[in-house]
Formats: sequence, C-alpha cells, structure tokens
Amino acid sequence: MAQLLVRKLDPALVDLLKERARQEGITTEEAHRRILREALSKPVDAFRKALLAIPEAEDEDEDEELFLRDKSMPRQIDL
Repeated sequence: MAQLLVRKLDPALVDLLKERARQEGITTEEAHRRILREALSKPVDAFRKALLAIPEAEDEDEDEELFLRDKSMPRQIDL
C-alpha cells in the first residue's frame, strides 16, 4: 500500500478531521482515506452533468427572463 504525507495543514483542519473520525468511531487515518476516496471517486464532470439535468423552460422567452436583472433598484457600489 502506498503512503501519503501531507505537510503544512491548518491545525483547525486537522482538528476537524480528528473530530469527524471520533464521531464515526474510526481512526483519523481511516477518516482521511474515506474523504479522499469519496472526493476522488466522483466524476470530474459531475457539475456539467448537473447543469445538463436542469430542465429547459417551456417557452424560449421564459428562458431569457430567468437571467434578466431588475434594474428598478440600482446597485450600490463602493469604490
């Protein structure tokens, strides 16, 4: 089995990992393995697939209206 050493981790992140492991009743190492396995087993294009799964509007004009900004209330911008 390969080993992975991760340096310069934020101590708060390490604490979160330890807490997750404690809650799941597993070692910190096993929690780390599970997180990596879950994150890397998802397809890279999952976001693209999610976007494509959004149904299209029944009316083309309705589709356009979804992206129009209400200009009756101007935005305040601090420069």
